[in-house]
Amino acid sequence: MSEWISIEDWARCCDLERPGIVFEIRNADDLRLLTPCSAMPPEAPFDWQSPPIQFRPVPEAPPEHSSPLPEPQG
Repeated sequence: MSEWISIEDWARCCDLERPGIVFEIRNADDLRLLTPCSAMPPEAPFDWQSPPIQFRPVPEAPPEHSSPLPEPQG
């Protein structure tokens, strides 16, 4: 993984953008979220008590296949 970058430098995400890369954002409470690059950082989730402070590029997780829903009984 790469080094953390100050959220004030979010505009750099455009330079770091690559296929298969997303951006991990964290706050002072070490809560994290994953997001693609955009013009502005995404709004913090409603349950975050502190604003985002850092971000870094990380590999995007491969998609997972889900199991089919069971047939309704009755």
